[in-house]
Amino acid sequence: MTTVCLLGDRDAEAPLRRELLSRETAREALATYDLYSPFHDSVALETVSLGTALALCNDLDWYLTRFVDETLLQEPSVTDEEWLSRDLATAIRNERAAPEETGRYLKVYGLREDRLLEPMYLARTGSGRPSYDLHDVEETVTVRVTEAEFDQPGR
Repeated sequence: MTTVCLLGDRDAEAPLRRELLSRETAREALATYDLYSPFHDSVALETVSLGTALALCNDLDWYLTRFVDETLLQEPSVTDEEWLSRDLATAIRNERAAPEETGRYLKVYGLREDRLLEPMYLARTGSGRPSYDLHDVEETVTVRVTEAEFDQPGR
């Protein structure tokens, strides 16, 4: 099962779930999924495969552009503990990136009381993960990103 997690736009007037479900096309696309919120102002769901997850994201692209800060995917065949950016997940699905070679470039968020804090872009040089030090937190959320996303954060 591939998990899709949509992180709400911090500048949006309404919570992400309300924005998505108030629009007929998005509501219909999400109707067959059990929605939950692993983080503040997020919408997550599980699909049967990476391809299905990316197809759903493509179907929702108009809404993602307007109401979502970031789309994260978690694919167990790549990693059980880290998320993938949408660009990286697409590259893996299209065989432009080998799953075992995707762990170098990271975007790491601090996590405090279910809220994702300001991210740091970090490069893994060995088997461990560099430390997040922007905020004093006990937990972090790690997202694997493409080299292009790493070189141009915030694009």
